[in-house]
Amino acid sequence: MAPDGRLLYSELVYACPKKSGKTTFAAIFVIAILILFGDAYPEAICAANDHEQSVGRVFAAIKRIVECSPLLRADAKITADKIIIGGAVITAIPSNYASAAGSNQLIAVFDELWAYGSERLRRLFDELVPPPTRRIACRLTVTYAGFRGESALLEELYERGLRQTQIAANLYAGDGLLMFWSHDPVAPWQDAAWLAQMRRMLRPIQFARMIENRFIEVETSFIDMAWWDQCTDSRIGQMVADRAVPIWVGVDASVTRDSTALAAVTWSKERQQVRLVAHRIFRPNPDRRIDFANDIEQTLRDWHRRFALREVWYDPFQMAASSQRLLREGIPMKEYPQTVSNLTAMGENLFQLIKGRNLLVYPDEEIRTAVSRAAAVEGPRGWKIAKDKQSHEIDIVIAMGMAALACVKGQGKPGFDPTYAGFQD
Repeated sequence: MAPDGRLLYSELVYACPKKSGKTTFAAIFVIAILILFGDAYPEAICAANDHEQSVGRVFAAIKRIVECSPLLRADAKITADKIIIGGAVITAIPSNYASAAGSNQLIAVFDELWAYGSERLRRLFDELVPPPTRRIACRLTVTYAGFRGESALLEELYERGLRQTQIAANLYAGDGLLMFWSHDPVAPWQDAAWLAQMRRMLRPIQFARMIENRFIEVETSFIDMAWWDQCTDSRIGQMVADRAVPIWVGVDASVTRDSTALAAVTWSKERQQVRLVAHRIFRPNPDRRIDFANDIEQTLRDWHRRFALREVWYDPFQMAASSQRLLREGIPMKEYPQTVSNLTAMGENLFQLIKGRNLLVYPDEEIRTAVSRAAAVEGPRGWKIAKDKQSHEIDIVIAMGMAALACVKGQGKPGFDPTYAGFQD
C-alpha cells in the first residue's frame, strides 16, 4: 500500500504455463479483494475475449466457488451474468468496449490476453482502467504467452514488466505494475510425466508458447522434414487397383493460378497407419485452365472403379457443379469448406500422423518439396497450413491432409469393413 492507502501496483499480470490454475487463482483473487478491501458497493468485472460470448472462464470459476461455499452461498444471488454477495457485485461483460463505459469497478479481470488482437478488444482493455475514485482498484491479467506481432497488447505489458526491477524469481515490480511471468511449471500436477506428454502431443512451436510461456513467431515450418523422411518407405509406390482397399480422397481444387491436387489414402487397422495410395497434381498454364470434367472428375471416377471409394472431401467453393454430377453417379462427395477451424483440424491431424509415424507414403520428390514449403501460420483463432512463399505449391499437402482426416474419422462408420487388414508390404 502507498501512504495514501492506495495500491502501489494497480496493473497486475500473472502469466505462467497452460494448466497452472490461472483461472482459479483469478477467481479467488476477485472474491478476496471484494470481501476484504471493498468500499461501498464494490464491483468486479470479468471481461470476455473473442473466444467467448459474454461469460468467461473466470466468471464461471467464481460462480462455482460461491455455489460450493456455505458462507458465500447463503448471501449470494446468482444469475447468468451477475453474482451479488451482500453489497458486492461481480459482472461478466461481453467483448464489447461500449458495455464497459462508465464502470466504477474495484477490479477488472482479463483472461488469456494473448487472444486480444482486435482494436475492439484493445478499447475494452482501455475502458477498464482502474478508476481514480476508488483507493483500492486494479486490473488483473491472467494468461500465457501469445504471438509476436499479433498479441500486441500482451507484448506491450510483457515488455513493460521486464523493464521494471526484478524483486524475486520471475517477479517484476515498478511503474505501477506488478508482473509474475514464469517459463517453468508452477503447479505440483505439472510434473515430468505431464511435461513429456505435452511435448509428445504439441508441436514444438506450441509447446514453447503454451508450456514454456514464450512468445512465438506467427509463421513457422509445418513439420521437421526428418519426420517426413521417416514416414517414407522406398519399397512401396502408388497402388494401381484393388477393389478390396477402401480409400478416402481429398481434393484441393483451383482453376487458373494454383495447381489442383487429389490424394487418396487408406487405413491399416493392424499397423494403425494411414497410407498414401495415389495422388494426382494438375497445373494450369496461360493456354489451359484446369478442366474439371477431364481432370478432377475423371480421376475420381477412375479411382471409384479401381478401389472401394468411401468419401471424397472437397471445398465447395470451386467444386459445386462437379460434386452434383459425381453424386448422381454414386460417388460419395462431402463438403469440407476451408475455414480456419477446418484447416486447423486437418493440419493438427496430419501433423500428429507424421510426428507419430502413423503416416506411410511412397517416395515422391514433388510431394516432399511441397511438404518442405508448407508453413504453419499461427493466430489467435488457431493455425493453418499455408505457403511460405506465394509462388510455392502446397495443394497436395492440403489434399493429403483432407484425405487423412476423412480416413481417420471414417473408421467405424457404416459401410466400413473392420476385418480389412490393410495394405501389405
